[in-house]
Amino acid sequence: MRYLLMNPVLVALLFCGVAVGQPKLDMPSNLEKGFLHFYNLDYGEAIRWFQRELEEQPGVARPYNHLAQAYLYRVLFRAGALESQLVSGNNPFLRRAGAEITPAEKAEFFKCVDTVLSLTEKALAANPNDTDALYSRGIAYGLRGNYYFLVEKSWRSALSDATEARKLHNRVAELKPEFVDARLVQGIHDYVVGSLPLFYKMMGFLVGFRGDREKGIRTLEDVAANGSRVPYDAKVLLAAVYRREGKQMSPRAIPLLKELAAKFPANHLFRLELLQLYSDLGQEAEARALLATMDAALAKDARAFPQLRKSRLDYAKGNFNFWYRNYPEALQQLRVATQGAGELDLHTGVLAYMRLGQVHDVLGDRKAARAAYEKAIALAPTSDAAKESRGYLNKPYVRRDG
Repeated sequence: MRYLLMNPVLVALLFCGVAVGQPKLDMPSNLEKGFLHFYNLDYGEAIRWFQRELEEQPGVARPYNHLAQAYLYRVLFRAGALESQLVSGNNPFLRRAGAEITPAEKAEFFKCVDTVLSLTEKALAANPNDTDALYSRGIAYGLRGNYYFLVEKSWRSALSDATEARKLHNRVAELKPEFVDARLVQGIHDYVVGSLPLFYKMMGFLVGFRGDREKGIRTLEDVAANGSRVPYDAKVLLAAVYRREGKQMSPRAIPLLKELAAKFPANHLFRLELLQLYSDLGQEAEARALLATMDAALAKDARAFPQLRKSRLDYAKGNFNFWYRNYPEALQQLRVATQGAGELDLHTGVLAYMRLGQVHDVLGDRKAARAAYEKAIALAPTSDAAKESRGYLNKPYVRRDG
């Protein structure tokens, strides 16, 4: 079994809990407009509004964090990293050529982060207890840790930055205990560190942080219920934690995902995660109703989910029908999904080919199954799904009970 640290969902949680604003739907400021676009996956528009916010507040650290976050998440979304972690959790470092961060994007991201660190250093030199500066500085370290882990694959640097963010936000919580949002990083840090093997806890930058999984969950619940800046981020993280904790706790994610889907109707990721959760819990009727709702929304408005590729939805349907043994339906949907594999992120593309091969095996078409497995392997040779597919080349997939 892999160390818990290398679980992409678990580690990414630690670095994703750093958003710095909440879209209040009745406040059409540049900030609020930016975050509405951000949470609806329209990062280009989010960047445009955050740049206007920065122009309104020159010399203030917070807008630079907003802009850095939008730059980073645009890259992660393009690479399929958000998809792979929120939905499939499979090989978060796979990327197609062209999905990597460009030199210009990297420069813009680090320019924003470095500006925050410079501005907050000056502010803290004048007043070491400046909570706004401490909070913004912690956010910048969290964003940089996110970059190091998800883009450069440097988890040691990422964990070090995340720990620094925790120290800074601990100080904010001490100085301003009513500022619940400052505890978000504490909560996820407690949860993740509390889940790590002892070897990792003994590392120098983790000295003094033992972690506590249960306490971390309680803290996230508090921020989700009472936070004023980052409650939506806490709800996203909490839903992921509930899912990771297994079937006893995963039903608690359902109302969170429903709320997020309703608040941000153009964000298809929340719906696909809810679909997977329903499937995992054996709630077939609820899953089918959700798919019907998505189909109805698209029939009414083809741009209902502007960032959702048709092939991605076809894969979701095919995968769902595969697990519920509706093989003829799954076969048709997975064929369509793989025909559009070029527009899927690599994680989903390789899974689509592997799943198609498994359906062919179940239906007795060995030649077609082998062809699908070979395409899965060719698409992303180092992926877990490709490795699994190699095993099916000589030994057909057999569906077991359960």
